[in-house]
Amino acid sequence: MKTHTKYLWFTTKKEKEFVNITDEVQEAVKESGVKEGLALVSAMHITSGIFVNDEEPGIKQDLMEWAEKVAPDLPNYLHHRTGESNGDAHLKSTLFHHEITVPITKGQLDFGPWQQIFYAEFDGQRKKRVIIKILGE
Repeated sequence: MKTHTKYLWFTTKKEKEFVNITDEVQEAVKESGVKEGLALVSAMHITSGIFVNDEEPGIKQDLMEWAEKVAPDLPNYLHHRTGESNGDAHLKSTLFHHEITVPITKGQLDFGPWQQIFYAEFDGQRKKRVIIKILGE
């Protein structure tokens, strides 16, 4: 079995932002030489996430607004007693999960129609990373 690891680094321009990383993950698959296997993509920070959805501005705005309704940016989270002010970011990252696994078939990410991979940032404007782990033959 082959394995390949690649790290992506992000410093987003906005505090809360979605970044399409599909091309970067596909490039890691190509670099790995794996034709049949799995791509694991994982955010390595507790205030960010990874998810699959459509590259369409309306759905991305809907997702961000939904996350804000479920976990609004408020000053009264218990987490803030630690001196932090990002309690909502921790909750939002849980909504989007921290990792995904995508099948690789014939050396390509094997998606359904319209699916893309996104990095979700909820406490941005500082350096964070994502790991891509490719496994297979």
